[in-house]
Formats: sequence, structure tokens, C-alpha cells
Amino acid sequence: MGADQLKEQGIQLFHQKEYEDAARVFQQAYDAYTAEARPDMAAEMNVNLGLVRRSMGEHQQALDLMQDALQVFDAGGDTLRKAMVLGNLGSVYKALNDKEQALNCFREAADLFEELGEKKMHGETLLAIADLQMSERKINAAAATYEAGLEELDQLSGSQKLLKGLIGIKNRLTGGGGSGSGS
Repeated sequence: MGADQLKEQGIQLFHQKEYEDAARVFQQAYDAYTAEARPDMAAEMNVNLGLVRRSMGEHQQALDLMQDALQVFDAGGDTLRKAMVLGNLGSVYKALNDKEQALNCFREAADLFEELGEKKMHGETLLAIADLQMSERKINAAAATYEAGLEELDQLSGSQKLLKGLIGIKNRLTGGGGSGSGS
């Protein structure tokens, strides 16, 4: 089985929550990509392995794997994948309750996504920042960040639509509001 097939199989196992099997397959994919001299794809497998480790509660291993991948993407000038890894690192730091590191990673990822014009990923990262702000009881900052994040997303879930509507009502009542369209 080739490296790409192994990667796809690992992703499928991960989505089925078969974490041990996913880790084994991602490691095989990593080895195969390394043998094919494709360091960017090998680094991507480290990110996938990191996501598996995070899901298994093995946060330090997840951090180590993702930091290794981050160095590869940074050295290769792969800004998109660097931003994606930073977002994933943020979620691991959040799971470790290291809110400062999580926020730093999310902010850097958001800046890179914005730079790249990746509107959806930028919006999703802003929502992750808003969740973090909310957990720290920074309600006004969280509301503003949620609003900015929701503006970036084309397709909102039911709860996101509700939240956007509530923010709109709050803005009308308080006369505030960011980039509202006015009526």
C-alpha cells in the first residue's frame, strides 16, 4: 500500500475513533513518505499523529509531533500548513489549560489565514479564540471576536446563526456593532 493510501486509511480510522490503529497507519505513512523523500507529507503525518495523540489524552506527545511538523513547514515556507499546525497546537495547549500559549498559537494562525485570504479558516480560528476568551470570562472581547469570526463564515450552524442574531440584537440595543450592514 502506498503512502497516500495509508494516509487515507489513517484518516478514515481516526474518524471512526480507532485511535490505536490510526496511529499505527499514520506512522506507516510517515515512514513511506520519508522513504519517498517527501518531507512535507511526512510532516503532515506527524500532525495527524499529533491529532490522534491529542484525542488519546497524550498531550505532550501531540505537542512534540506538531512542533516537529511546524519546523518543517516553516523551513519550507508552507504558510498554509504552518497556520493549520498552529491552530492544532492551540487546541492542544487549550486541552492542557495553557490558555496563554493556546491564545498565542490561535492568534498567529488567524493572522496567517487572514494574510492568505483563507476566509473560512480565519473565521474558525477567530471562533476558537472567542471560546478561549469566554472561558476566561472576557465576555465583551469574546462577543466581538465571535462576531468577527461569524462574519468570515459562509455557512453557519444553527447555534452560530442564533448567536449571530443575538449579537445583532445586542448591537442594536447598545448602539454598538462592528461591521454591521445597517438597516
